[in-house]
Parts: sequence; structure tokens; C-alpha cells
Amino acid sequence: MTSIHTRRPSTESALTEVVNGVTGTVTASGQLTPQGADLLRGTVEGLCRMGHSTVLLDLEHVQVADADGLRVLRELCATMADHGNRLLLQHVPRDMGAGL
Repeated sequence: MTSIHTRRPSTESALTEVVNGVTGTVTASGQLTPQGADLLRGTVEGLCRMGHSTVLLDLEHVQVADADGLRVLRELCATMADHGNRLLLQHVPRDMGAGL
């Protein structure tokens, strides 16, 4: 019998998202790194292309965020505003709020 074992990345450091394309809502969980923030940026931009002028990003289940990940979200907020759109951040943890 042959077994194939796939190596799975650690979920402790991963950022995951749940997207609701009808409401324009993204729920994130895990750790917000630059790579995770880039994933969120792509999703938010995709929702804008679908016609959402306001996107809600729920960060309630984000446990840790680094400075570079927060910088990506700040830049995304500014870019969206420049294009007449809004990124609403919900449940921003207190330790992250100062960075946004």
C-alpha cells in the first residue's frame, strides 16, 4: 500500500479569510503579515471590481499583526479613498488600532 503525505504549512502563522461577495465583507483570522495583508488587498480589490464601493474587513479573529502588515492595510485604505471607495475596518484589536 502506498501512502502519500503532503506537507502542510503551519496554520499558526497563516492568515485565512472568508469572503461574502454579496455583502462585500471579508472576515480575516490568524496572523496579519505582509503576505496575509497582500491576500486581503487582492480580495478587497476584487470586491471593488465586482461593484462594491464599500468593503468591510472584520479583524476580530486576527491574533497578531506585524508593522509591515499594518502598513499594507493603511496603504489600501488610502488607495481606496483615492478612488472614491471605502475600506471599513471592524473589530480592530486595541494593540493594532494605533498602527492603522
